Amino acid sequence: MSDRLIYLPLGGAGEIGMNAYVYGYGRPGAERLIVVDLGVTFGDMDGAPGIDLIMADVAWLEANRDRIEGIFITHAHEDHIGALGHLWSRIKAPIHCRRFTGALAAHKMEEQGQPADVIQIHEARPAVVQAGPFAVQFVPISHSIPESAALIIDTPAGRIIHTGDFKLDGTPIVGEAFDPVVWHQIANEGNGIKVLTCDSTNIFSPLPGRSEAILANPILDFVTSQKNLVVATTFASNIARLKTLAEAGVAAGRKVCLLGRAMRRMVSTAQETGILKGFPGTISPEEAADLPREKVMLIVTGSQGERRAASAQLSRGRYLGLQLKEGDSFLFSSRTIPGNERGVIRIMNAFSEMGVDVFDADDGTYHVSGHANRPDIEAVHELLKPRIVIPMHGEHMHLREHATIAANKGLASIIATNGTMVDITGELPVVVERIEASRIYLDGSVLIGAMDGVVRDRIRMALNGHAIVSIIVDEDDGLLPDALVETMGLPERGRAGVPLADHIEAELSEFLERADNATAQSDKRLEEAIRKITRQVSMEEIGKKPEVTVVISRLAAE
Repeated sequence: MSDRLIYLPLGGAGEIGMNAYVYGYGRPGAERLIVVDLGVTFGDMDGAPGIDLIMADVAWLEANRDRIEGIFITHAHEDHIGALGHLWSRIKAPIHCRRFTGALAAHKMEEQGQPADVIQIHEARPAVVQAGPFAVQFVPISHSIPESAALIIDTPAGRIIHTGDFKLDGTPIVGEAFDPVVWHQIANEGNGIKVLTCDSTNIFSPLPGRSEAILANPILDFVTSQKNLVVATTFASNIARLKTLAEAGVAAGRKVCLLGRAMRRMVSTAQETGILKGFPGTISPEEAADLPREKVMLIVTGSQGERRAASAQLSRGRYLGLQLKEGDSFLFSSRTIPGNERGVIRIMNAFSEMGVDVFDADDGTYHVSGHANRPDIEAVHELLKPRIVIPMHGEHMHLREHATIAANKGLASIIATNGTMVDITGELPVVVERIEASRIYLDGSVLIGAMDGVVRDRIRMALNGHAIVSIIVDEDDGLLPDALVETMGLPERGRAGVPLADHIEAELSEFLERADNATAQSDKRLEEAIRKITRQVSMEEIGKKPEVTVVISRLAAE
């Protein structure tokens, strides 16, 4: 049986976030494997209430752990690196990345009690990492976090370019610029590019992307024009934007204070690894509180409405001795990721109620995207001239549009969503298998499976409320005719105008008085009957069928 080259997304294909991709080469079913990125996405109250993080289920990788040659991390955004500390113990393969990414990966590993010494730091191309049948190079590419890298993956069946997240930015402020000369060289080496696995995030944006450098003057003008305290928020990982904001604050005669652990860590890590130079000096929150308001600029976390971040804390009142007042200004130098709108609007309205002037980046004056727009993606197609294009990093409509664009240019393409194993050995990509592509949830400090029922039960309780029914069975005299009912998340009174719990208790007491001995001796029968009666009464009284927990206590016979 001939060797084959396969591609398998486990996360990030058919959604934005939670990136996890697999490449394999070898005999079918026994391919040697590499993993590209292990990221997270975040839960929301609609679909995953109370869930902190969501990551790809790596059950398939765990079952094939002895075939994995390594894990390659393209960059340090949470949706590419956030699951590393949580999932590494299930895979236990060497981790390969660049210096800045490696420093942040070490934090992720250590926070979860995992060994950081499995992380191997590599220089950019032309350095080569040999991982079984794969020869991998990290190629600098511009994005909204420093040291982002596309991957050149050379295999016996041809060359793959895995772009990671990217944009075409020749002046990114911090980090490496996109270099078309380098990419032209890559495209013309050997037999050219067999497969381009490509970022699809901004495939519907019709205009060419803009450089990070164009924001410097508008942000400086904004900060200079404000009369009182200025606060700005952006993604903590966007080191270039943080530098632009901080430099604007200093140029406007203000002292700069960073608020938020993630932001301070990003800046310090960038400085320690040598990729951030000349960042303005900052002051502590205590020092900021003692200065005149017009002499201070705060740069804070929480651009996406995160409830525990500095922006949200300030919107609720005082935070670390600092408080916003009427006439202050708050700038969102970031776009709102779809799904986060409610949290962001909640914060904006809270500031508005305080009399704070809120400015957003919707018109593009104070924010540029870190992803390539449609013309930029098409330019990459033209530059690299791949024979196959596989769209990734996008919702289904993004993948479909990207595949259509490629096909219209005569390039072979395929829509491969999570769990779709594609044979890319030949000139046309072919689906060969479907893998169960589930999810793992971080619930507090515990990892649970998406199918474990925890989230399902939580949603049911949120939608329908909960009732706890307690009864006592005397082994000598049979059932005691009283039931104790406690309700949570349900109206106190129903249509009859009496307490709902009392009404349910009365109906259950009638049932218990007439229940036969066979029912009294069977916990299963009792639970089924009690649950049914409780839900029927609730439906009649309040139009809801609550989740019901039945507690049966049995008194031993004397």
